[in-house]
Amino acid sequence: MNPDDKFTVEPFVSADEAAKFLSIDRRFLLSLARRGIAGAYALGTGERRKTWVFRLSELASAVARKADPQNAGIVRSSGSGSPR
Repeated sequence: MNPDDKFTVEPFVSADEAAKFLSIDRRFLLSLARRGIAGAYALGTGERRKTWVFRLSELASAVARKADPQNAGIVRSSGSGSPR
């Protein structure tokens, strides 16, 4: 085993690559990122516009958790105050 193997870190990918990975539109992915989907990380300090990067393994896990039938009855608060 190579000593550097234990320090391998998953690279970040662009919104284009992440959207392709999930087979969704880039704009939809960015809206999910703004709502806090796991695996999305904002870079920069701008208030109006941020650059987003993604970790594919975390995105895949987030999608799998949403698709899990055991989670079907769980309602999570979005913090918006909406009763829906």
